[in-house]
Amino acid sequence: MESQKKTPLHARHTALGARMVPFGGWEMPVEYSGISAEHMAVRQAAGLFDVSHMGEIEIAGADAVAALQQLTSNDAGGLDIGQAQYAALTTHEGTFVDDLLVYRLADTHYLLVVNAANIAKDYAWIKQGIVGFGDVVVVNASSRYALIALQGPRALEILQPLTGVELDTIRYYRFATGEVGNVRVTISRTGYTGEDGFELFVPPQAAASVWDALLREGADLGIVPVGLGARDTLRLEAAMRLYGQDMDETSTVLEAGLGWIVAWDKPSFNGREALAAQKATGPTRHLVGFEVVGRGIARHGYQVFRAGHPDDSIGVVTSGTMTPYLKRAVGLSYVAHDASHVDTELSIDVRGRRVPAKVVKLPFYKREQL
Repeated sequence: MESQKKTPLHARHTALGARMVPFGGWEMPVEYSGISAEHMAVRQAAGLFDVSHMGEIEIAGADAVAALQQLTSNDAGGLDIGQAQYAALTTHEGTFVDDLLVYRLADTHYLLVVNAANIAKDYAWIKQGIVGFGDVVVVNASSRYALIALQGPRALEILQPLTGVELDTIRYYRFATGEVGNVRVTISRTGYTGEDGFELFVPPQAAASVWDALLREGADLGIVPVGLGARDTLRLEAAMRLYGQDMDETSTVLEAGLGWIVAWDKPSFNGREALAAQKATGPTRHLVGFEVVGRGIARHGYQVFRAGHPDDSIGVVTSGTMTPYLKRAVGLSYVAHDASHVDTELSIDVRGRRVPAKVVKLPFYKREQL
């Protein structure tokens, strides 16, 4: 793992006894106290994640919004300053270059948060895509940010004593700037776990100070450091897609079940025509959620069949696990349109054994709204 990049919190992870693994070009913690225990802590109290491997790309200029409107599926022009949105960076076929968050920092200044393994690809795509738009520049600003996520029902309770920002005033998918533990940060009410929480954009040199302050503040409230293992089970339980597994440059935004991030009233964006044509006829395949009815866990790559048709493979599992909180074996898979309806019976090849499953409504888990 010598060639893997290290986040500014690497020494904290090793000191805490984390098991480190290569991920997206980085050496990252996969677990500390165990995936199931970390997952449950986030559902019931709070978890602290180092997500500094994620990429940050800044785009600015008088024509930045016009460029973003063409490059992304959602309506960047409709964002207020201090607001974020989930969007797709689309190909001309309506498939995913990446999925990303778009933050409006100022009138003509945006921050894009992209997946770690896609930073170079996304930057090149955007740089090429802004040609001809006039007053717009793009910068790969990933080295300027460390990113720490605090997630769980006690996240606000833990973070509030460390900041003068009134966290209650930051609504979901909004952000504010202020100090956390005497460090100036951007506090975003976003996350990838299905829980309430915050993502903190921190200067890299101050990341360890903020991390330590959060662990101290949350010590009596059940906070635990959380690795990539539980991050994956949490996001799957909440049916949040993972680029590279549940969507990529072969799957369209509509096939992935993310039509809600398409701003159809925009006159033009990359892939609009392809997506409009697919919307008119209906996708021939859909990403669905399923629950294993029999004994067994459906893992990534396992074949999916129609129930009663042992030779009729209709897809593969894109993500699958035994969820620690729900205690159900669930997963996601692309299946043919006529097999995509809730309660459709499937069977999954689990190590040579056909295990019954059924299509269920997404998300698998949704937190109670207070």
